[in-house]
Amino acid sequence: MGHRARLRRRLLKGGAEALADYEVLEYLLFAAIKQGDTKPIAKQLIKQFGSLAGVLNADPAALQRVKGVGETSAAALKSVSVAARRMARSEVMKKPVLGSWQSLLDYLAIDMAHLTVERVRVLYLDTKNQLIDDHHVGDGSIDEASIHPREVIRRALDLGASALILVHNHPSGSPEPSRADIQITQRIAEAGRLLGVTVHDHVIVGREGHVSLRAKGLI
Repeated sequence: MGHRARLRRRLLKGGAEALADYEVLEYLLFAAIKQGDTKPIAKQLIKQFGSLAGVLNADPAALQRVKGVGETSAAALKSVSVAARRMARSEVMKKPVLGSWQSLLDYLAIDMAHLTVERVRVLYLDTKNQLIDDHHVGDGSIDEASIHPREVIRRALDLGASALILVHNHPSGSPEPSRADIQITQRIAEAGRLLGVTVHDHVIVGREGHVSLRAKGLI
């Protein structure tokens, strides 16, 4: 039995941990590289990007700078990342967000933890706390230059949203909130209180985990 057949059998018959991270990459590369040993490429990808998640979230152009990875291979890896995002998103849509909080955190981690830029999003919720809009506010530091409290609340009123959750990531890896993070959250929460829009939380996502400002007593 060849190496590829052995990996396939372990994948199909084993559990979630049947394959090491580099072996998962090996198997994904089989589809793009019909012949030859993909193990060295898989191990180099892990070395270059730090982890399986790092590889799957890497920019396709960056992937192709690794020897042996062409456009077809990069697309195969990218497709897995897209599938993971859509699976995670499906666990969040049409469900009360506050009742499926872990699913929301999983979705945000998959979607944002490995970004190399700081991204700000506002999740708008209806009266049943179901997600009605996932708004990408912009990229850059979270302050009043990039996110205006009145604009955030005005969009909520336009959508008929009764609540919202602020989300952004820290590319540095640590999700600990900065003073600016806390100040802008409190300003948006105050603007919301005046107009009947509740700010449920501000979640900061990083490679090292996440932080909830409400859990920290900062809202």
